[in-house]
Amino acid sequence: MNKSIIIKKTIKPFNKVINVEGDKSLSIRWALLASQAKGKSKSFNLLKSEDVINTLNCLRKLGIKVKLKKNSCEIIGKNLNGYKYKKNLILNAGNSGTLGRLLTGLMVHAKEKVKIIGDKSLSKRDFLRVTKPLKKFGANFKTNKGKLPIYISGTTSPKPIRYFEDKGSAQIKSSIMLAALNTNGTTVIKAKKSRDHTEILLNYLGLPIKTVRKKKYDLIKINGKKNIRSFNYNIPSDISSSAFFIVLVALSRNSKLKIKNVNINPTRIGILKILKKMGVNIKLSNYKIYKGEKIADLTIISNNSLKAINCPSSMNSAAIDEFLLIFLVAAKAKGVSYFKNLSELNQKESPRLYWGAQILTKMGVKNVLKKDSIKIYGNPKLKIEKKITIKKFLKDHRVFMTSVIAALTFGGKWTIYDKYSIKTSFPTFIAKIKSLGGRLS
Repeated sequence: MNKSIIIKKTIKPFNKVINVEGDKSLSIRWALLASQAKGKSKSFNLLKSEDVINTLNCLRKLGIKVKLKKNSCEIIGKNLNGYKYKKNLILNAGNSGTLGRLLTGLMVHAKEKVKIIGDKSLSKRDFLRVTKPLKKFGANFKTNKGKLPIYISGTTSPKPIRYFEDKGSAQIKSSIMLAALNTNGTTVIKAKKSRDHTEILLNYLGLPIKTVRKKKYDLIKINGKKNIRSFNYNIPSDISSSAFFIVLVALSRNSKLKIKNVNINPTRIGILKILKKMGVNIKLSNYKIYKGEKIADLTIISNNSLKAINCPSSMNSAAIDEFLLIFLVAAKAKGVSYFKNLSELNQKESPRLYWGAQILTKMGVKNVLKKDSIKIYGNPKLKIEKKITIKKFLKDHRVFMTSVIAALTFGGKWTIYDKYSIKTSFPTFIAKIKSLGGRLS
């Protein structure tokens, strides 16, 4: 089985309208909350990626009925902590940090010992960031030097906690909130700014959660033990998946693209704000609010005049999944771009800050990489005419897809390995690229 693709030619000008699959963060959160609700919940446009399928499989192992259809998904929840805990229960989070860490929060109340595992990439990532606060509820955790596998012994008498989340991680924050839902009393989280899908969903469901937004952090208070009603959800398109096509247009000639029904949650649109500062032509239309989430159509028009940026660190958390793409735009921008305080990038599926620098170096783009920062010397006239190979990147889906965008816009002959990595977040990525005229073999 051929695990690589070859790209020899840049993409020709195009003018298209596309839809992108459902938001991965919302797909996972809907499924987990639906499993804690009472009765049948239904979703539409659920992302059918490996990360989401692994979520559904974990719920099935916990005794939850899940029916996945072509255009919808049904979950019959059994109320708060209505899971069935079999002895020697093993839950496999696959490649998903979101699933692994949010599951850990739900397992604070496990009635039997539970083991959480993941693939090679996830098993290299830090889980102490979630077990540290979750221990405060009263559960016990045994880890492999802070990494997977995790053995969890839940508590029957959890206590509410107060915790300062200082990493700007929505996964840490969300794992605490999920643990708090089934805990008597008020849990208080002082959280550095990060995506807020969990808070929005809990608010929409009428649960007793209060968020006070400060300049640098949010203060979140949750009163637990209130039943969750079942709910239907039409999941909007994923901004992180859309970002690949935004940058494809930004780096192409004479092209235009509309992406419909995209989630533009303010905690997720760092990529839009950064690219606009760099001269990328992005327009929003058909704006609406759906169950607390902001949604719009995005229209991107090519612009040959891109500008360098000294990127404010305050934008980092809202663009954390898209920086590899932003680095590509910086490679073509006029001037020197500087990105700092990006240590969180190395907590992803692969050390992405390192891989961003690697891709640029292979392209012939001068860059200076330090522990948590990178300086990129843009070259608006860059045209690659050499062979480039991208491999051994821990099967990180975003490294693969970023490399595809680079190959289609800068030229050269690229061999990019681990094409099946896209199954974790964007299974139809290659098909969508081909629909726009991209030639991959």
